[in-house]
Amino acid sequence: MSDPINPSTTFAKPGDHDALELGDQLTPRFDANGLITAIVTDAVDGAVLMLAHMNAAALAQTIETGIATYWSRSRGELWVKGATSGNLQRVQELRIDCDQDAVLLKVTVDGHGASCHRGFRSCFYRSIPIGGEAATATLVTREEPHFDPTAVYCTPHGHK
Repeated sequence: MSDPINPSTTFAKPGDHDALELGDQLTPRFDANGLITAIVTDAVDGAVLMLAHMNAAALAQTIETGIATYWSRSRGELWVKGATSGNLQRVQELRIDCDQDAVLLKVTVDGHGASCHRGFRSCFYRSIPIGGEAATATLVTREEPHFDPTAVYCTPHGHK
């Protein structure tokens, strides 16, 4: 698949099920938008830090540099996580699921140690109570932010 941001970035096409699921060649299955889901966890304690998406260029750059790079759907551009905040995600291990349509990045985080643009360690800083009425569920914040996004990004919502 060729990527419009970096046309030289190509991966081999997936083969049959056995080649895809048991073979040793990386043949990621990007969706109709050219993206693959990326789950990010802490390399030390396994905490889920965030979920993002990668296009072919982001996946290739991550493999080549060891620094987590994603595709920003909202901005329509490659995004090196932590380039602005200093919270770079250094990939310790990169895995792909059985049918090669999702990747798992086990990372250590520089800087404040936060992966969420709102200053929290994890983007999953709120929980949803189970057993109540779904339409009136109240989110519960489970941690304190590690930094003030306004001070880091110059905007209260964590994006420039």
